[in-house]
Amino acid sequence: MAPTVAASYLQGPSVNKPSTQYINWKAPGNIKLATNLLNVGVNDLLSTTYPLSLDTGILELNTSTQDLLADLVDTPHISRDGGKGGYLNGQHLFVFCDTGAYTATTGYSHGDFLGFVSSSVAVDTGMNGLSRKALTLQDGIGQWSDNVGRMRGFSPLTEGEQSYNLAMQGKGMRYAIWPESSLIPLDATNAIIYAPIVYDNVNMATKAAVFTYTGATLLAVTAGGSGGPVATRTVDKLFNQDEVEWGCIGGIRSWGNSGIGGTDGKVYIFGKVQGGLLLARTRHGNVADRNSPLRGADGAWQYEYWTGNGWTHEIQSASSTAYFISGNFMDVDVFYSPRHLTFVIVYMNTYADNTFYFRYLNADHAILPPSAPGGDPLSDYVENMVGHQWSKEEVLYKASPGTSGKYIYSGGVHQGYYGDNDITNGGSKMLLSWTAPTGGNPASESGEYQIVTAEIEWV
Repeated sequence: MAPTVAASYLQGPSVNKPSTQYINWKAPGNIKLATNLLNVGVNDLLSTTYPLSLDTGILELNTSTQDLLADLVDTPHISRDGGKGGYLNGQHLFVFCDTGAYTATTGYSHGDFLGFVSSSVAVDTGMNGLSRKALTLQDGIGQWSDNVGRMRGFSPLTEGEQSYNLAMQGKGMRYAIWPESSLIPLDATNAIIYAPIVYDNVNMATKAAVFTYTGATLLAVTAGGSGGPVATRTVDKLFNQDEVEWGCIGGIRSWGNSGIGGTDGKVYIFGKVQGGLLLARTRHGNVADRNSPLRGADGAWQYEYWTGNGWTHEIQSASSTAYFISGNFMDVDVFYSPRHLTFVIVYMNTYADNTFYFRYLNADHAILPPSAPGGDPLSDYVENMVGHQWSKEEVLYKASPGTSGKYIYSGGVHQGYYGDNDITNGGSKMLLSWTAPTGGNPASESGEYQIVTAEIEWV
């Protein structure tokens, strides 16, 4: 049975509901960089030779921090974009990019600016999407750095990056980590995100911005704790500036014979280049290790790259045409559909047409995971993606532009949202989300962006 869209239901823009408490812990003072490190332009050493800043990243609520709980003096107003994520350890995460915090706003007054971070995270509360209503998203206790609602950021920065950002405040230069893809589940309680490290240079007179990709880091994500989801930066920089942006647009977990949540199998990641998507893979336990010259027990290199004819340990360049799927892609999610026994790709293109599209793998046989009845326990079922053609492009959902009239972006699938009735679990439903610019003041009640969701019903 080929995947077919039966219906769609707009749920509307989500509502932010920040937590009312924070952890009153103060990090040691930030280091002061030498003057010769405060230049305009990318300096790789700031990302690779400094320890992580204790002033960034989510604080965990545990026995050592429980006594530090205190109340926020007000409810901060949040303005942010992004919002891809996924299901992890019983929670539905929304991971955002640039996020501004402001004092409380009303319909009559704007909030005062408190601070700005390059990433944040919230958890869906109430599961309103199950009844086709707008979602309520809550920022966790561990996200706040003080009692008025300044934020620590989701992804940790190095001391070099953080100190540079503080020194260059008001001048337009900073380092940012923008988690732009959905979560890739690693096992039952952990997920990963390959996140780009970006150097942002803004002309303060014209507000024109130049964004420079400087490489990608790897975030290990956990959820379920009282402080909120936590991202650990397991390696300062995994892929370099002059390489394909491996994993930044996403990937897919190839579960092994132990099934979903197990610790065998592989992780596949995508590399977006002109003309299509490249493919790389590694074993579950080696996602943070790309440079080891040693082969594993199964004879596989730590990372392997698809050449169009086979797998090699030699990394593919941006000029490679070894696409596992060709096309024009901006945002991508690929998943296995037990309902249709094949893989589906949901994506937006770069043509600013406010449209989600989908294609499915046109295999000549039913694709079964190794743990499924009738499946081959030794198979790598995701590898089928390089052995068959994909169907023609079809429209999945046409969204309205933001209230500003500008195109939507950061579109994604929140896999697992509908539980057993989710398309990724053999059901028929899917949750889509996207960022819709409002054109408004970020300090206003409506904010600068809306995070909008819709339900898709599949046949």
